[in-house]
Amino acid sequence: MVYAAGIVVLVFALAVEAQVGDSSDSSLCTETKECLMYNSICKGDEYEVRHYETSKWVSADSESFFMEVAINRAFWKLFKYIQGANDAGVKIDMTAPVIIKTQDGNSIWQSSVYTVSFLLPSTFQQGQTPPTPTDSSVYFQEMSDMKVYVKSYGGWLMGLSSRMKSRELRDSLDAVQASYNRGYHCDVGYDSPMKMIDRHNEVWYLVEGDHVCPAAGAE
Repeated sequence: MVYAAGIVVLVFALAVEAQVGDSSDSSLCTETKECLMYNSICKGDEYEVRHYETSKWVSADSESFFMEVAINRAFWKLFKYIQGANDAGVKIDMTAPVIIKTQDGNSIWQSSVYTVSFLLPSTFQQGQTPPTPTDSSVYFQEMSDMKVYVKSYGGWLMGLSSRMKSRELRDSLDAVQASYNRGYHCDVGYDSPMKMIDRHNEVWYLVEGDHVCPAAGAE
């Protein structure tokens, strides 16, 4: 997700309808009606390059020494919002994925600020204004058109897996001299806590300049 370089305080504009689509059209989203769509540019054993068009999100920040604690706090703020903690008192469908902006470079002894974001359903991607959160710390953001490097993995998204998988992706990108934003990465989860098997997670780095396909990929 583009945050420092491309995710800004939301000024709602007409979005491309295909950005949020029926989950039946995606193999990644198995528990929600709608899913974030993308175009795969190239894919290899080490990583994939994807293109995402502009999309709209609702977000919350939380700071902690422990990733799991911060994510839980922010997640529940957002979950309350879609359950009716908004000025219209309406429920909003859960979508996938959930994205967490995670700072790179901090030691395990430093606290970090994590930004958790829920994708807004297609109704609100197409011009309709979403209800205002009753919690002033919950806010709207826009994810700009972007390309990202993606590494997929199974299991559970936690602090340890975030550090390990982001390091693996950085190593793969550095090996091919790819240029990417090194200040943060995005941890991306597609599954609810109730799903025990066949879980799917990702780590993303924002492409800077021209993308570099993996050795097994093709333009």
